[in-house]
Amino acid sequence: MRILVIGSGGREHALVWKLRQSPQVSKIFVAPGNGGTSAEGAENVPVAADDLDGLTALALRENIDLVVPGPELPLTLGIVDKMKAAGIACFGPDAYAAQMEGSKAFAKQVMARAGVPTASCVVCDSVEEARHYVREQGRGLVVKADGLAAGKGVVVARDTAQALAAVDEIMDGRAFGAAGKRVLLEELLEGEEVSLLCFCDGERAIPLPSAQDHKAACNNDEGPNTGGMGAYSPAPVLPDSRLEELADLTIRPVLKTLAEDGHPFVGVLYAGLMMTSEGPRVLEYNTRFGDPECQPLLMRLEGDLAQIMLDCVHGRLDERCLACSSQTALGVVLTAAGYPGSYPRGMSIQGIEKAESLGSVKVFHSGTAFRDGALYSDGGRVLCVTALGADLTSAQQLAYTAMEQIHMPQSHYRTDIGSKGIRRLTAK
Repeated sequence: MRILVIGSGGREHALVWKLRQSPQVSKIFVAPGNGGTSAEGAENVPVAADDLDGLTALALRENIDLVVPGPELPLTLGIVDKMKAAGIACFGPDAYAAQMEGSKAFAKQVMARAGVPTASCVVCDSVEEARHYVREQGRGLVVKADGLAAGKGVVVARDTAQALAAVDEIMDGRAFGAAGKRVLLEELLEGEEVSLLCFCDGERAIPLPSAQDHKAACNNDEGPNTGGMGAYSPAPVLPDSRLEELADLTIRPVLKTLAEDGHPFVGVLYAGLMMTSEGPRVLEYNTRFGDPECQPLLMRLEGDLAQIMLDCVHGRLDERCLACSSQTALGVVLTAAGYPGSYPRGMSIQGIEKAESLGSVKVFHSGTAFRDGALYSDGGRVLCVTALGADLTSAQQLAYTAMEQIHMPQSHYRTDIGSKGIRRLTAK
């Protein structure tokens, strides 16, 4: 099988790493890829993730059997529709169903129709309308850009002043570009966040173990939102015993609704949940693997990922293929100093081999590039150091021991990934 993976981040490196373990896979191309994907033996091709015509031409030229889009942008632009028209299997939802991530307002409409529990909200198309609603409420709100914002278009405003500032920043200042033409002003929910990801074949949804992402740049969930500073799986707040219950509540009703619309959802549907005192509430949906949740989840997956993806595309998903290790996986993201703001590039990276020599450690590349045989940083999120352990504490310890082996000037990482889960476990 010849596979084309689309994207250039840590998620895409993890997908390549897992896909190449399949005995069915003979060749993997990545567009555009990074230093890590090339180190796995994949062929990086300089085609951008949003160049649908270029990607389709590449798939046809290289006789690709399966296309695997990593990031959300090609999905929302319609890469699945484009590949289908060319007769090429593509793992993901069509452009209509991808609006579950591409438009938060669309997702809210589907949730309402499907009866999925979520925060109350209003959708505002103008700054004046949004400001009026904020002042009328006189309390904290969550301000969300409607469109795609690379995981950063959400501001948790604890009071009216913060909410007004967020509205101005997103709608007037266009902090997230065109994604902020419309905003959602949402009820501020309290609780612990957790991620539930399911493989879907249009009719069936089979959950993966839970995961917990860490969005804030600094320890104790402080600082600006990022694309993700680390993740671990499973998350104690959502044990395996509740996965089917939560899939019935938050994933399968959406599949049924989209199928009734004539657009069966194929791929990974990811529900970001807030576990409140009144029960789980959906914060948002993603229509692909998260980054960095993908890295620990694929470290635990024991099944053949290529076969699972083909089964989803062809409507024959079998839960027996989704066996996962009972171990815990934890990943810590190394960033360039200054991320998610401005940051330097081109820093030398040393010590990855030493980190992986510890055993049960895999270092996934996000923003890296090889030049003249040496590895350099080439993005804000640079690496995700991921470890498997018997439990959360041992996985955390091993990941941070491995991180200490890696050296990159002007770097930053959180030192508390997994600590929230450990506190929950020790409080039992």
